[in-house]
Amino acid sequence: MIMKTIFHHGSRAQQGSVLLEGLISILLFSVGILAIVGMQAAAIKNTSDAKYRADASYFANQIIGQMWADRANLPSYNNNAIAGTAPCNPTGTLSIYPNVTGWLNAVTTSLPNAVSGVQQIVVNAAANNLVTVTVCWKPPQATTWHNFVATAQIN
Repeated sequence: MIMKTIFHHGSRAQQGSVLLEGLISILLFSVGILAIVGMQAAAIKNTSDAKYRADASYFANQIIGQMWADRANLPSYNNNAIAGTAPCNPTGTLSIYPNVTGWLNAVTTSLPNAVSGVQQIVVNAAANNLVTVTVCWKPPQATTWHNFVATAQIN
C-alpha cells in the first residue's frame, strides 16, 4: 500500500509536464519557421538587387558597344554630360540622338524608377574619347538611388 501511495504522489507531480513540453516544442518550431521566413525575404531582396545591377551593367555596355560602332558621332551621345556632378543628380542637356533616346527608353522601361533625366553619358574628347556611362535606378521601397558606372576608351 505504501508503494501505491508514493507512485500516486509521483504521477500527480508529473501532471501537465507533457503539455508544457509540447508548448515549448511548438515555441521553438515557430521561432525556427519565422527565421526561415526572414531569410527568404532577405534572399528575395538580394536577388532583385543583383538582377537590377546586372541589367544596369548590360545597358551601360550596350550603349558603349553602340558608340564603338558609331565612332563618327561620339559627341552626339552626350547625355546630361557635365562631368563631375553627383551620380544620379546630373546637370546638362538630354541627347536627342536616336541611339541615345532608344537606349534611354529601354533603360526606363527595364529598371525600376529609372528616368531619362538621371541617366548620364559623358564623352570626354579631350581625354582621347574617354566615355563614362552612369545608369541610375531606385529599387521599390528604396529612398536612395542606386547606380552603375562603366568607363571605356573609344579610339
